Amino acid sequence: MATTLPATAGTEYVYVGTLHQQISALRFDVTTGELTSIGPVAQGLKSTWVAAHPVLPVLYAVDDDRDKEGSITAYAVDRDTGSLAPINNVRTGGRGTTFLHFDTPSSTLLGANYNSGSVSSVTVNHDGSVGTLESTIDETGSGPSPRQASAHAHGVTIDPSGHYALVPDLGSDRVFIYGFNRKTHTLTQLDGAAPRAFVAPTGSGPRRVAFGATGQYAYVLTEMSAELMVLRWDASKAQLTLVQSLPISSEGFAGAKSGAEMALSHDGRFVYVEDRGENELVVYRVDAATGELAEIQRTPSGGEKPWGFAIDPSGRWLFVANQRSGNVSVFQIDRATGKVSASGQSANVPDPTSIAFVK
Repeated sequence: MATTLPATAGTEYVYVGTLHQQISALRFDVTTGELTSIGPVAQGLKSTWVAAHPVLPVLYAVDDDRDKEGSITAYAVDRDTGSLAPINNVRTGGRGTTFLHFDTPSSTLLGANYNSGSVSSVTVNHDGSVGTLESTIDETGSGPSPRQASAHAHGVTIDPSGHYALVPDLGSDRVFIYGFNRKTHTLTQLDGAAPRAFVAPTGSGPRRVAFGATGQYAYVLTEMSAELMVLRWDASKAQLTLVQSLPISSEGFAGAKSGAEMALSHDGRFVYVEDRGENELVVYRVDAATGELAEIQRTPSGGEKPWGFAIDPSGRWLFVANQRSGNVSVFQIDRATGKVSASGQSANVPDPTSIAFVK
C-alpha cells in the first residue's frame, strides 16, 4: 500500500476502480485543480466499479470475476489519509458484478451482474456497511453478435418516481423495466413471465441509462453501435418511447465503434459521453422543452480507450479513466457553456475503469 499524507481543506479523494485487481486513490484539490497520486489502497479483488456512500466516508467496490459469484465490499475511508479499511462484504447472486448504483432514499445498492445477465439489490446499514441480498432477477435474450450469446446486464438506474429500475442489457438489446420497492429494497418483474422492456436496435448493445432534469426523458447509450437515444418516459405506464437517436461517432469514422460512459451535468443542461472507439469526449446540449440533444463539442479524452468517467461533486471537474493508456485525466467544465477543457492534470493508474469521490 502507498504511504499516505494528511488531507487539507478543499481536498477530495478520487478512488479508481481497475482491471488490475486493485483500487487506487488520488488526492484532488477542488480549488486549484491539483491532482496527486496516493497509490493502491486495496488489492486482491477485480474491482472494476467503485461507488461512494452519499454522506458517510464509505466506499463500495464490486468483485467482477466472471467465473464465480460476484460480491460488493464496503470500505471505511480514512478522511485524513485516504486509506481504505474493509468493513464487510455480501454476495450478489450473479457473476461478473460490473456496476453499482446507490439509491439514497432507500439506502439500497443495486448491482448489474454482466456475465450471468442479472440485476441485484442489497440493503445498506445505517453505519454504511452492506446488509443482506434482497433480490436478484435473471434476464434472458440474445443478439446477433458473438458478444450477445446471452443476456448481459450493464447498468441500473432508478427512475425519478422511485418505483422503477431500468436495466440496459448489452446481450439482449433491451432496456428492462422492473418494479422497485424502496421499503423492502426489492426488485420485481412487472409482467410476470414476459418482462417489460424497451427494445433497442438489433446489435446495438445498450450500456447506460440516465434521466434528464425533468424526469420526462431518459437517455440511453449503446456500446456496440455507439448511439445515444432520447426516450420519453411515462411513469404512469412504465413505458419508454423513442424520440431521437444520434450516432456518437464522428462522420466518416470507419473503425470499431464503442460507447463507454454517459452522465448529465448537475443542472441537467448538458450530456457528456465517452466515445471509446475514437478516444474522445462528446458534449451535447439538452433542449429543455423536447429533451432532444445537439452536439456542441468533441475533444480527445486525454488517453487511449476511455472506459469510465465521473463528474466530481462540485460539478466543475470531469475525471476520465483511460484504460489502455493507464491514466486518469482531469477536465475542467465550463458550467455556462457545458464545454470541457483539459486541465493538464493526469495521474498514472494501471488499467483504470471507474471513478468515485469521497470528501
